[in-house]
Amino acid sequence: MDGSTQQIHPLNNHSTLVEFILLGFSDVSNLQKFLFGMFLIIYLIIVMSNSLIIIITWTDSSLQTPMYFFLGNFSFLEICYVSVTLPRLLTNLYRQDKSISFMGCATQMYFFLVLGVTECFLLTVMAYDRYVAICSPLLYPLIMNNSFCIQLAVGCWISGVPVHVGFTYWIFSLPFCGSNELNHFFCDIPPVVALACGDTFKIEILIYVIALSVVTIPFLLILGSYMKIISTILKLPSATGRSKAFSTCSSHLIVVALFFGSGIITYMRPKSSHSARTDKFLSLFYTVVTPMFNPLIYCLRNKDVTIALKKFLLRRNML
Repeated sequence: MDGSTQQIHPLNNHSTLVEFILLGFSDVSNLQKFLFGMFLIIYLIIVMSNSLIIIITWTDSSLQTPMYFFLGNFSFLEICYVSVTLPRLLTNLYRQDKSISFMGCATQMYFFLVLGVTECFLLTVMAYDRYVAICSPLLYPLIMNNSFCIQLAVGCWISGVPVHVGFTYWIFSLPFCGSNELNHFFCDIPPVVALACGDTFKIEILIYVIALSVVTIPFLLILGSYMKIISTILKLPSATGRSKAFSTCSSHLIVVALFFGSGIITYMRPKSSHSARTDKFLSLFYTVVTPMFNPLIYCLRNKDVTIALKKFLLRRNML
């Protein structure tokens, strides 16, 4: 028995589940305490390190530029992004009850998708900022003015909201009349759709269309921007100038490769090649690994952030 609980759900007239069981990492039951400790430490590192970047980008006068305005937004986004999945994972590792309500699962998926889209668009905007700064430096202050930067940031934050209201509603309007066990650590699209009974062809096509729109196209735009950026950098006469330009761009490019790479593989590969173990492993990259390494990447590879961080810590020690 799978212990599924069923009733007529108000979203439609099908017999549907009222809760799911997030199996998470129950296949390694002897490692539950270890995983709880590890993910708790990771969560604290993500929250504290990204909070530190937010503080220094907002308080240090040398970082009051569009590049660091978007970096501050990105750090805040990372805290929100991991808070959608990790607290639930920690709760499930700590207690025996791994159930999540139908509406709780839908809510988690909705915010995960909205924040994921925000991250895709924000990384694209950050690439555009670097493109303008390096390829059109004389026009940079005019193009990337305060008003335009705020509009871009707001657009990134709200662009996914209306799309994923309908998308999440459609997914959870599917009939779930079999097992209620999600072989995953959060309510991601592939494992939820896999539990639906009946024809899921239309929703799978929509998944590919949305993934193409909000993941693949932004990724290609970023690649196009960096091809132009690298071409411009290589033409710079000064070796120092080339080195500085590469240092400000390489951090962002590493983050893009980690996030988009795992996301594209997860959502764009054929359904036949999906496996629960592979999906969980890939999901860890874009939900845990990338947010954990982002602050480290930006701090170690960006001299301005490193200097600002040292100044901030020095001021704290003097208090």
